[in-house]
Amino acid sequence: MAHGSKKVVLLALGANLGIAIAKFVAFFLTASASLMAEAIHSLADTGNQVLLLWGMKKAAKPPDERHPFGYKMESYFWSFIVAVMLFSLGGLFALYEGLHKIDELDAIREAGGTYEMAYPEVAIGVLVVAILLEGFSWWAATREVNRLRGKQSMLKFIESSKSTEIIVIWMEDTGALVGLVLALAGVILTLTTGNPYWDAYATFSIGALLIVIAVVVARETKSLLIGESASPETQAELRRQIEQTEGVVRLMNLRTLQLGEDQLLAAIKVEWAAELTRDEIIERTNELEQRIRKEVPLARYLFVESDKYDEEKAKLPPYPA
Repeated sequence: MAHGSKKVVLLALGANLGIAIAKFVAFFLTASASLMAEAIHSLADTGNQVLLLWGMKKAAKPPDERHPFGYKMESYFWSFIVAVMLFSLGGLFALYEGLHKIDELDAIREAGGTYEMAYPEVAIGVLVVAILLEGFSWWAATREVNRLRGKQSMLKFIESSKSTEIIVIWMEDTGALVGLVLALAGVILTLTTGNPYWDAYATFSIGALLIVIAVVVARETKSLLIGESASPETQAELRRQIEQTEGVVRLMNLRTLQLGEDQLLAAIKVEWAAELTRDEIIERTNELEQRIRKEVPLARYLFVESDKYDEEKAKLPPYPA
């Protein structure tokens, strides 16, 4: 994982831990359901960042006999676990808290009582400070995402990125920032309209938002976890290096597997000209491998299978790329 991305994870960890503590204090003072949902959300985000850092540490382990291609895909696994935590601890808990708040308000109304939020100024103050802190974390994550995505649209970058950590952090921070605004809106509407149900409605909105984010993160990390090919740009560069090699008649097959953000496996089958001797094919294959490793450093694991030109084979359609 890039140093800049790791720095973003650490920054988000520190911000979310401080925000979570402040939100819990504010919840105990105000009994606001949206604040409780946001406190659990920040606590879950803090745990998520710890898991991402753990995944980065595990992914850095060198290959061994049991895992000859290394542990890079550990980062994908722990990113998927983060999505599960977002869905359960964040989204589902917020929905539960919203239902619980509505039941509490219904009971108060049926008993003829009225609901008043205690210390509303504390809730507003904590939420405003949290928005500022989360906004700074979101800005840092967005800056790193913009550096990595270049001219790609954000949606395209999320779908094609091989770095799950920065995607998870950016989406978490985006969800947290929007969730804070929703919580603040719920508190303000409760105070201005006198309708305490706005607080519960805000809690439902936060829960729905977190579930959507969790589903998107799970979908993207699952694709990488079960085996995703290299980016189209990387595959195009591999093809270019192969097809410009002297003596290559055609690229018969190319299969790639992304092992991590900065590593991939490439399996290549090349058809050589019939007049080449075995020693010439071996020499040119070695030269091809060296050139690919130089031009496509991601290709950590490279396997080239050689075949010779055959007139009958040439009449057949090319292997699927």
